[in-house]
Amino acid sequence: MLSQIYSCGLMGIDGFTVCVETDISNGLPGFDVVGLPDTAVKEAKERIRSAIKNTGLTFPAKHIVINLAPAAQRKEGTGYDLPMAISILTATEQLCANELDKTAFFGELSLDGSVQPINGILPMVISSYKHGFTNIFVPEKNADEAAVIDGVSIYPVTSLKAVCEHFNDINRIPVHKVDLADYFTASAANVLDFCDVKGQENVKRALEIAAAGNHNVLLIGSPGTGKTMLAQRIPGILPDLTFDEALEVTKIHSIAGLLQKDEPLIMHRPFRSPHHTVSASGLSGGGTIPRPGELSLAHNGILFMDELPEFKRDALEVLRQPLEDGKVTISRVNATLTYPCNIMLVASMNPCKCGYFGDSRHQCTCTPHQINQYRSRISGPLLDRIDIQVEVSSVDYSELSSADKSESSANIKERVNRTRKLQLERYNGMNIYSNSQLEAGMLQKFCPLGEEENAILKAAFDNLGLSARAHSRILKVARTIADLDGETNISSAHIAEAIQYRSLDRKYFE
Repeated sequence: MLSQIYSCGLMGIDGFTVCVETDISNGLPGFDVVGLPDTAVKEAKERIRSAIKNTGLTFPAKHIVINLAPAAQRKEGTGYDLPMAISILTATEQLCANELDKTAFFGELSLDGSVQPINGILPMVISSYKHGFTNIFVPEKNADEAAVIDGVSIYPVTSLKAVCEHFNDINRIPVHKVDLADYFTASAANVLDFCDVKGQENVKRALEIAAAGNHNVLLIGSPGTGKTMLAQRIPGILPDLTFDEALEVTKIHSIAGLLQKDEPLIMHRPFRSPHHTVSASGLSGGGTIPRPGELSLAHNGILFMDELPEFKRDALEVLRQPLEDGKVTISRVNATLTYPCNIMLVASMNPCKCGYFGDSRHQCTCTPHQINQYRSRISGPLLDRIDIQVEVSSVDYSELSSADKSESSANIKERVNRTRKLQLERYNGMNIYSNSQLEAGMLQKFCPLGEEENAILKAAFDNLGLSARAHSRILKVARTIADLDGETNISSAHIAEAIQYRSLDRKYFE
């Protein structure tokens, strides 16, 4: 007796079809699983045996061999429990197999036959749909997450018995539907607002530019000037997620097991703020089978690194290539995986160890050697990848005590959304969503300069000793400033403002 049931495995954020082949033959009773299963898959034998018996069905007292094809691809996790059990029941003709050609199964089995949720359902469903599977059975608690994909019939499963009754026409499982509009119109009441920040108008302007073009930002200032307060309010001005971006973010969080029960589709941009003790693997991702790290969990959102010099040097250097490429590649003995990490890096730091270098109100107690030692924790190549470096100064008492409200995040977000829409239209069909993603070969086309603008940029390039990377990043920031102003061409004022945001690394790191 032979049967074939389909499921899906994961390699990074991409899925691959797994054919669960079951052969049941006469001979000494036995149960073997082949096809590079990990420990969790091998242990499924006992879960499946108990689940079938406790459901009131018959577990065959014969020799059972299950092959998970392709056999050369490693299989991990507990999501193969349900398809393996269904395959055994199909081979023993306890379940009707007439409707299984375009059907895939996912789920972990408990000993009583109930089906438990698993991680990574969304990328599995997307992969299955791309490979022609339109009927997909998932654990009931994963149903909302799976049902966000249009064109797929999602059947929520509570138990092995319910699946058998469905296919034996005893009690059919209804198709599960979700209304995506409910998620995208969800209230953002918990988002912090820029109107609560007194003063710091120059910093707010810099953050608005950063949000509009997805540029990296470094905030430098003394303790208590509001660096963290400002950074925590950036999510409130970020442009709305598109549906495709929301799917990408949700796939990564689904694999990591971080989806909330009431939020099967992430509709807000991520804001990740790892502690400075995080390891290099914690940022980039890792494990025997690599899992996404903080860089990937912040994909299409913000990675906030407070007190940047306090992070370990090897952790900081991990950022260099992902910031340039928008992806992180993790190589291990068992696998080499690539996760996306198109992030907006927001970092903050003090100008010295005591924090008061250059502060007009406090005396710095650091020696020149201590100051240089503190600043040297951030390498030049990493600093060069930060588009906007802005100084956060102390706020006057008159501004703090003022009853006047600053501009709200909602107003700033309107301008950011309008600017990002311009960029989406300009780069339509080029797989580019913001000015920060422009490659070197595109700068001449999308960031042309006149004679006056060229002269200003040349003077800054020579006087500040800027690198070629800094030159291209100034052009990208200037393009964003021009977009905010609704201008087609980059003017000298836009270039001058962009250069201003590159001068702090010369002041503090000369």
